[in-house]
Amino acid sequence: MCGIAGIWNYKTRQPVDRQRLETITQAIAHRGPDGSGFYTDADLGLGHRRLSIIDLGGGHQPMCNEDSTVWITFNGEIYNYPELREQLLKRGHVLRTHCDTEAIVHLYEDYGEDCFRLLRGMFALGIWDHKNQRLVLARDRIGIKPLFYGEGTSGLVFGSELKCVRESGLVSTEIDATAIADLFTFNFIASPKTIYKDARSLEPGHYIRFSREGIQKQAYWDLPDKELQLPTEQDYEKRLEEILHDAVRSHLLSDVPVGAFLSGGIDSSIVVALMSGMTSEPVMTCSIGFEEQEFNELSRARAIANLFHTNHHERTITPEPAKVLRELAGYYDEPFPDHSSIPTYAVSQLARERVKVVLSGDGGDENFAGYGHYARQVALARCRHTVPLRVRRAVLFPFRKWSPEKQSGSFGSRMHSNLYQLTQTTREGYITARTFVDASMREKLFSRDFQNELGNYDPRDVLRQIYDRGPAFHPLSQAFYMDLKTWLVDDILTKVDRASMANSLEVRVPLLDHQVVEFAYSLPLGMKLRQGKGKYLLRQVMKKQLPAGHLDLPKKGFRIPLHQWMRGKLKAWAEEFIFADSAATPFLNRAGVAEIWNSFQRGEVQWEFVVSILLAFTMSAPVWGHSGEVGSPRDVVQLKS
Repeated sequence: MCGIAGIWNYKTRQPVDRQRLETITQAIAHRGPDGSGFYTDADLGLGHRRLSIIDLGGGHQPMCNEDSTVWITFNGEIYNYPELREQLLKRGHVLRTHCDTEAIVHLYEDYGEDCFRLLRGMFALGIWDHKNQRLVLARDRIGIKPLFYGEGTSGLVFGSELKCVRESGLVSTEIDATAIADLFTFNFIASPKTIYKDARSLEPGHYIRFSREGIQKQAYWDLPDKELQLPTEQDYEKRLEEILHDAVRSHLLSDVPVGAFLSGGIDSSIVVALMSGMTSEPVMTCSIGFEEQEFNELSRARAIANLFHTNHHERTITPEPAKVLRELAGYYDEPFPDHSSIPTYAVSQLARERVKVVLSGDGGDENFAGYGHYARQVALARCRHTVPLRVRRAVLFPFRKWSPEKQSGSFGSRMHSNLYQLTQTTREGYITARTFVDASMREKLFSRDFQNELGNYDPRDVLRQIYDRGPAFHPLSQAFYMDLKTWLVDDILTKVDRASMANSLEVRVPLLDHQVVEFAYSLPLGMKLRQGKGKYLLRQVMKKQLPAGHLDLPKKGFRIPLHQWMRGKLKAWAEEFIFADSAATPFLNRAGVAEIWNSFQRGEVQWEFVVSILLAFTMSAPVWGHSGEVGSPRDVVQLKS
């Protein structure tokens, strides 16, 4: 696990400024504290920061092939590299290390960009092809590892984090107004957008080729477009059991000890259960809890740790450490409102005191319909199938005035929301369910100048385009597709990557191995959801190893009591950010923000998500709020390791 960076002045052909290259590479030193490396070739420069996991002595980067015509800077792990290495040796390649990175270089020699289809793992990489004068950037299928790039007048800058592009001084940091509208609408900025107009995040399952003749972006992978049909339920169970065991076993590949996050939920418990059957030593597990019992899952985690005799460690979070959000803003580079980054950072810190690598259970809910809103969408789909849209709209006309920000979380409000969604098509109803701030709410929040700049822009078009790309082989297949391409990548995986790498910790996600994802996505809906309960097949497979009572526990999720804290011990602290003059100020309507904040303080919970977004937006403003000027490299934000 590492950090990568690079510059190619392909437009001006000016030699790369070595100091500039070192500056943007040093900006991500937390991703690789074990060493750094650089390679320059006239107007091209590659940088690398290393966290040593495999081939501790020989895996230094950037790395090249035998005749130094192909160079790579690589972040990630390739779990099938031993097999790939053997194949390369049989074809006559000379490999000087036992590192997965070197295998990719030689695969590129043989297959070009088609080599990415052969890789099983998580990765972001840059390959410099000297003979053909092209630079290729690629990202893993699911988007586990990040990759950002930007273009300026001289050429290209790329890196593992957005700060590499920003701190280069070569790319404009003019703010993308539509990205801010997306942020408040969805609770994240959807790839390929970033907070800056001229910087982009490479989409999962894509590569992009830069040459002096032009730029070409290409998808090399997508989710399956057909539903899987097996003869019996036992066949589904057997296939999933095989795939899960293979995924976890492959993810244990390491030359250093591997631990696990254990939240107490089903998914992390599954990973720990499978790991325990594959290791000779007790698995090192880490859990985070809260004093507020509504959010605390330590007892669940402890039960699993005791069952599998793990080497277990716990830590409890109180309001004061939540102030780490200010520090985390420097790692996320742009507004990031998912404040479960706090416990993710804390559990990563706890784990890093003991190991360099952990496995987590992320992806189980997205793959196997573990979230409650999926069951609700199935019920709505049945109603839509039975009652024509015109009839539903006529009967439910009063509910068409409902808007997402009025939802309070109560049973009555959820019912109101569901009835409103029934006045919409399946696609529009689901996008409404995934919307946090609608157009009327944006009018309250945003300044008049900012609203004028946005014009008629509708953030929901971002999700509509992705939803429509998904195959419609059952009522939720397009919803699953949209969530896997957006929410999973730009919220869940972004949260885990930055919070863990801030602690120089590698997190592997076996439930997001692409073979698991492909199998899960192609399952008939009844294998995921049954009798209103998600993860049906996953529960059936794991009931042999986990207690039935544990598998049936209600889902808590990785939530935190931040809203309680912001009404109490952290109220003044949060107000300092939300009402401070900053780069965020021109985008906001101060009177509307005050109205929302005061309503939130009165206990009106329908404003909680809006306040979370406001806090993230204003708190991170000193990080992302540079001017749009391009010049010398700016001071890198100082981050604690």
